[in-house]
Amino acid sequence: MTAANMGDRKGALDAASWMFNVVTSVGIILVNKALMAKYGFTFATTLTGLHFVTTTLLTVLFRKLGYIQASHLPVSELLRFVLFANFSIVGMNVSLMWNSVGFYQIAKLTMIPVSCFLEVVFDKVRYSRDTKLSIILVLLGVAVCTVTDVSVNAKGFIAALVAVWSTAMQQYYVHYLQRNYSLGSFNLLGHTAPAQAASLLVVGPFLDYWLTGKRVDAYDYSFISLAFIILSCTIAVGTNLSQFICIGRFTAVSFQVLGHMKTILVLILGFIFFGKEGLNMQVVFGMLIAVAGMIWYGNASSKPGAKEKRSHSTPPNKSQKLGASDSSELDNKV
Repeated sequence: MTAANMGDRKGALDAASWMFNVVTSVGIILVNKALMAKYGFTFATTLTGLHFVTTTLLTVLFRKLGYIQASHLPVSELLRFVLFANFSIVGMNVSLMWNSVGFYQIAKLTMIPVSCFLEVVFDKVRYSRDTKLSIILVLLGVAVCTVTDVSVNAKGFIAALVAVWSTAMQQYYVHYLQRNYSLGSFNLLGHTAPAQAASLLVVGPFLDYWLTGKRVDAYDYSFISLAFIILSCTIAVGTNLSQFICIGRFTAVSFQVLGHMKTILVLILGFIFFGKEGLNMQVVFGMLIAVAGMIWYGNASSKPGAKEKRSHSTPPNKSQKLGASDSSELDNKV
């Protein structure tokens, strides 16, 4: 296969990976909004635990069918990842409850500079001037789109701080584990999903009761609400897998930058489904700025020298190469 064909193939796989993440992420947001707003199932952490139960069942099935090979991940690394991931989920839920929408959106925007900081510190990465400016343009555009009222209190600020840093660490760790232990996306999910499912199902009902004052076991389940829960869990498998795939291919920073396209799509779909109230000139202007920044970032980050490493990570040893992802897969992660 020629270099040109390999480049075309990689570009096609990158595009397919990204589209997979966009479709599943936007889909699960819309389904969860309907489930919570229309049917009153406000138990977000417990629902996330159910998402990982479904993901675990699929990885078990794929392992039995031979699509997932044996791989190794140290228990200490697994526990560290689950700690970051669960603090991310809980932190985001609590931050949304305790903060205004405007401050919540600002907190989410800070994940990009935090992710850049982690790559600079741990991977010794240096970004080009165009890459930095394009990231700033994306942040500006999304801020214009989404940030309205901004009010903050002490406990909300702490929740946002925990959410931002734990999410950035979790996403950085996805790339780190795939790279250092040669894990494909399904392999990594096979290790992490069961631990996340068990921990979130234990903590989730208590946390949800603390946040909402309602018990998940006392919820009035109906056929339609159960159907939405099942649909949410089904889409979540694709969301979890596609996150691992995209971070493995693009790194956590690129995942965050391009991920704001999902924010824009949610705003557009909200306008389509809920009317003109969700869209005005300010939002449209912000969208245009953000899209321009994303295009600029895509061009800037693809140029030689856009992101240079001053030192290289220690390569995985031979015992870590079990279950290595093949270049033909849609991954090298949610």
